[in-house]
Amino acid sequence: MAKEVVKKIKLQIPAGKATPAPPVGTVLGPSGINLSDFCTKFNDATRDKMGDIIPVEISLYEDRSFDLVFKSAPAAFLIKKAAGIQKASAKGANQLVATITKDQLKQIAETKMADLNAYDIEAAMNIIEGTARNMGVAVKGVNDAEMAEQMKEAAVEEAAAAKREAELEKMEAEIEEQKEVEVINEKSDTEAEESAE
Repeated sequence: MAKEVVKKIKLQIPAGKATPAPPVGTVLGPSGINLSDFCTKFNDATRDKMGDIIPVEISLYEDRSFDLVFKSAPAAFLIKKAAGIQKASAKGANQLVATITKDQLKQIAETKMADLNAYDIEAAMNIIEGTARNMGVAVKGVNDAEMAEQMKEAAVEEAAAAKREAELEKMEAEIEEQKEVEVINEKSDTEAEESAE
């Protein structure tokens, strides 16, 4: 008879570097998994992928035994690794931070194929290209010219927005100044009557 799965836990851990310390211990400790056993199994299975982030799905059974299912590294991690960058664009496709080749795109798509909702490599490449675009990473010969143009347009729009914002602040400051001048010159009705006498 097959053992019944009590709980499924998903984690993303650097390959070969699982330790019982947080965050692994914090997540797995309450579930009753033997942490040193988990760390040994995870590290042995992922040692060849050192430097990558490995998503793992842990199926926990009633007798506290467990199975591990390893997934491919997140697409964003693979794109950053291929592009040689630490961080993606804070402005999405409006800020170009790096460019990858079509071969690199295909390689990432092949790595992620099993985890993607795609029937063929072309569809997988389109999905990865979309992720890269949102990270500010262009694909040479595919969308690099288009993204460079989009970045220029975004910069022009940003400059125009900054100019409008500065003009608005100036107008608000002028209005505040006028209010202050009116308050200073304003006398109460009784003061005006007394000075008239």
